[in-house]
Amino acid sequence: MRLKWFAGIALLACVPTLAAAQNYPSGPVRVVVPFPPGGGTDIFARAMAQKLNEAWGVPVIVENRGGANGTIGSAYVAKSTPDGQTALVVPSGFAVNPSIYPKLPFDTAKDFAPVSVLAEGPLVLSLHPSFPPRSVKEFVAFLKARPGEINYGSSGNGSPPHLATELFKLLAGVQINHIPYKGAGPAAIDLFAGQIPIYFMNALQVTQYVRTGKVRALGVTTAKRFPPLPEVPTIAEAGVPGYAMSNWYGLLVPAATPRANVTKLNAEIVRILNLPDIKERLTSQGAILVGNSPEEFSAFLRSEMATAAKIVKAAGMTAAN
Repeated sequence: MRLKWFAGIALLACVPTLAAAQNYPSGPVRVVVPFPPGGGTDIFARAMAQKLNEAWGVPVIVENRGGANGTIGSAYVAKSTPDGQTALVVPSGFAVNPSIYPKLPFDTAKDFAPVSVLAEGPLVLSLHPSFPPRSVKEFVAFLKARPGEINYGSSGNGSPPHLATELFKLLAGVQINHIPYKGAGPAAIDLFAGQIPIYFMNALQVTQYVRTGKVRALGVTTAKRFPPLPEVPTIAEAGVPGYAMSNWYGLLVPAATPRANVTKLNAEIVRILNLPDIKERLTSQGAILVGNSPEEFSAFLRSEMATAAKIVKAAGMTAAN
């Protein structure tokens, strides 16, 4: 009798959780992109939102809330109702922010529930075609002959392009000046226009422009070559030994979101990432699709934060530079 009583209590305790999952989503879902439109984060958010709308039959709205390298949009989601109806898509710079912004309006490790890594891939050392260097070795020699005279762009302080360039500067022993933009889209526009000659651009955004000659690609940041651009060497093999860094995109919700809702959202995202049309569209643009568990993403995020902290300290990066 006692065993049956405990079993009954346990079953009753599961009812609210099961009900929450069955009723989720109960209305419009907002997917927040903490950057302006046009970058890789925005591309992923819109692809996921379209498929979630088709699967769930509720409005799935992408909201661009840019500013402070994603801090403003991230804070908005951290403080949103924790029901899974508001989600956040971030790039790898999300793991860098705690190291360069001493007073974030949220706790990166505690205020979010990781759902899944969406994709990963390299950044591409991209030059405007008018810029003289045609290889990584020529690029390093060109910069060493002009210390502090050349500018590079990034999508913001602490962004993946900022981190990638500072790591390059550190390992190659060069000095170039940082010009942070308010997102990947604005930085790309100025690269295409020749306003900035250098930008470590995410592969999802730049691959099509490399193929058409609008951008000259000197190297990819990952340890292995990138299949969609097989002719582009890694930066390490092209002249900067030891250089390796990857970019990634992930989906999170507020920390107190019911576990059942996180699980349901994760299952749907993993399903979407395996759809043939999504695979074809995003991989052709330069993404390596992932789709893993909340636990795997959580462990990965902690590791990325620790690695970013070491690079930030070694390079002397701050929110002002």
